[in-house]
Amino acid sequence: MRNRLVSIAFIFSFLGISAQNQKSPSSFFGYDIGTQYNRHHEVVDYLKHVAEVNPNTVKLVQYGTTPERRPLYHAFISSEENIKNLETIRKNNLKRTGLIEGEAEKDDIAIIWMSYNVHGNEASCTEAAINTIDKVLTKNKNWLENTVLIIDPCMNPDGRDKYVNWYNRTASAPYNPDQQASEHQEPWPGGRSNHYLFDLNRDWAWATQSETEQRLKVYNKWMPHIHVDFHEQGINEPYYFAPAAEPFHEVITDWQRDFQTQIGKNNAKYFDKNGWLYFTRERFDLFYPSYGDTYPTYLGAIGMTYEQAGHSRSGLGIINDEGDELTLVQRVEHHTTSGLSTIEMAHKNAEKLTSEFAKFFDNSDLETKSYVLQGHADKIQAVTKLLDKHEITYGFAEDNSKVKGYKFSAASEGTLSTTANDLIINTNQPKGKMVKVLFEPKAKLVDSLTYDITAWSVPYAYGLEAIASKTLMGVSKTSSEATISNSENSNATGYIIRWESMEDAKFLAALLKEDFRVRFSEKPISTQNKTFDRGSLIVVRGDNSKTENFDKKLVAIANKHQQELHAIDSGFSTLAPDFGSPDVKLVNAPKIALLSGKNTSSLSYGELWHFFEKQLEYPVTHLNSEYINRANLSKYNVLVMPNGYYGGMLNESMLKALKEWIQSGGKLIAFDGALRSFVGKDGFGLKRQKSKDSKDDAKKNTKLIPYANREREGAKNLITGAIFKTKIDNTHPLAFGYNNSYHTLKLGRSAYQYLENGYNVGYLEANPKQVSGFVGSNATKNLKETLIFGEQRMGQGSAIYFVDNVMFRSFWENGKLFFVNSLFFVNNNLAEL
Repeated sequence: MRNRLVSIAFIFSFLGISAQNQKSPSSFFGYDIGTQYNRHHEVVDYLKHVAEVNPNTVKLVQYGTTPERRPLYHAFISSEENIKNLETIRKNNLKRTGLIEGEAEKDDIAIIWMSYNVHGNEASCTEAAINTIDKVLTKNKNWLENTVLIIDPCMNPDGRDKYVNWYNRTASAPYNPDQQASEHQEPWPGGRSNHYLFDLNRDWAWATQSETEQRLKVYNKWMPHIHVDFHEQGINEPYYFAPAAEPFHEVITDWQRDFQTQIGKNNAKYFDKNGWLYFTRERFDLFYPSYGDTYPTYLGAIGMTYEQAGHSRSGLGIINDEGDELTLVQRVEHHTTSGLSTIEMAHKNAEKLTSEFAKFFDNSDLETKSYVLQGHADKIQAVTKLLDKHEITYGFAEDNSKVKGYKFSAASEGTLSTTANDLIINTNQPKGKMVKVLFEPKAKLVDSLTYDITAWSVPYAYGLEAIASKTLMGVSKTSSEATISNSENSNATGYIIRWESMEDAKFLAALLKEDFRVRFSEKPISTQNKTFDRGSLIVVRGDNSKTENFDKKLVAIANKHQQELHAIDSGFSTLAPDFGSPDVKLVNAPKIALLSGKNTSSLSYGELWHFFEKQLEYPVTHLNSEYINRANLSKYNVLVMPNGYYGGMLNESMLKALKEWIQSGGKLIAFDGALRSFVGKDGFGLKRQKSKDSKDDAKKNTKLIPYANREREGAKNLITGAIFKTKIDNTHPLAFGYNNSYHTLKLGRSAYQYLENGYNVGYLEANPKQVSGFVGSNATKNLKETLIFGEQRMGQGSAIYFVDNVMFRSFWENGKLFFVNSLFFVNNNLAEL
């Protein structure tokens, strides 16, 4: 009997060994959590330690790798029983949504996903993730009986290490809390963004970055009931947690609104007990779909943002404007407390969470039943790739018929004759509400004061005609579009390729990198009973006589890029121009320089960097704006200026040098805020639009506005990411591949007059047509008869102006071809000798 008791005691001792062996963060790192910053590899080491000593309650999974090769991990934390049945719990949850077939068992296990450090320099978040894991496992294990906790301790390791490494080698020891100390002045570009300088917290819906794409694969397999995104804000705003501010998107349910309020009240209980300040229902709304709170909300979760005072300025400690010291230790404690409070609420309300979550996926009350998209096959395919990332189902039209509904091009009711290649996305699927959010032409807006843009509709962004129909459309599984397989034709004098999409642009870039000589036509060509529009590429055998295995090599590149080659027997066209016409011009492979550095917007520069490197795949040289005055610009024939603030850089001598470079054949391409530096400058024809109201009237209108009403009154002058229909001169090379209209995303009210001595390629007319998004009542007055895109010739070169940023967050796909045209087609006549 005594031996049996000893054996039982041994077994219990063995089972408890994990808890005894788990080191606290302080013991593991050798310093108290919050007194130093951990590098990412140290965080990973701690996670591995926790998983190793808790094999029955912690499962650590690497779900991806960053562009700088840092690992991305999720930690799954729950009871031993739940970890053992993790796959069953996951599938059971998906059955509730209808995403997989089968009857869901009543397990009432709440799934909580907590994301940290999406902005790398909001670095208290990862420290809080470590602390939260420790506290849950050592003090709150009972909460795990009916919850599965998924923790992503660092969504942006590249950005975090960028910040932490800078801070660790910059900060004083001990730290200096003086706001003016260098350790509180993070240099350009900062650690907020990822490797490519993208804001990952604006990328959930568009998934342009590899970190997002890899995360979504896991997210869609789990579909959590609660998602919390941990952030930091300015040093003088104490703490923000839900409930969120208006506007709420209309698909958000009463339950989602109510339960985030319940969580907020539970957070408040702990904050009040400790005497910590906080605020709710201000600033952070639930509208734009690409955030870490809204995206999960539109998939049925209670999506929330938690914002702690701090950000990159705080370091290990800083004196705020009220004279109080804010330390990293405090910031970690606050985030840990709100995180634990949220887990507690999930534990207490698991049954209600699971039942209400299931109800979200009943989409029978959605008015729009189908979105029908029509257009170029490459653009349709681009949309299907986006849908695949979100695991949203789609199909293609079954037959040729007419569909009625809201017609996107007309911004009114209309009809569309369908073809078998038209894409159909129905809302009678589990993710129907997300479909509505992404595709609806106009999102219903109940408050004009929003945190982000107010328009993003996918058909406009991808340049497709669309109908939002109240009739459910039948679908077939696949499109009739066949795979392109070109064959060699050694008798052809050349090949023509249509110019209609970004896939055509990638093909051209690939040809130029392989030293093919490629021409493009500035006029439509008719030959061999086919008509090819402006911009069509022409690869002539005679131009490429030095290219070995010309046909074989060309066909291989075309097949790889799925480009149809039209073999042409003769350069003598049915309808001019002929291949040797002056209107058929050689594409001289441009040597491109891209400005970077502190004068540029890091986000705008990152968009362009990512575009060249990961999308167009065309070489570019990065020139730091701090040293541009010493650069030899004659080595490049294209200079791209991202959105930025160039007043200090573009002094008189630099402007003179830049102008001389353009006149000698250089091409300047300027985006958004960069245009400000050329307004009214000698040789540049850019002029600001004059306000339609006199200065006296403007002053009179604002003098007597009450203090409390100023912000809302100011909204009358705002444009918060609205879509406008513009006119396009598609006979100009900047607009090849487009028709005579284009939907532009206007991010603000900056406006410029038509160019007097130049080409107004894209422009708004006397009555600007806004089709979606918020525009203040006074804002449109300044947009009448204004420039969107234009070219100004200067000597042998050109200045190209993009008033609206076609590269914004890399999701406005239909604008990218304008930029490619500016690189390869516009005034590209001078070959390097």
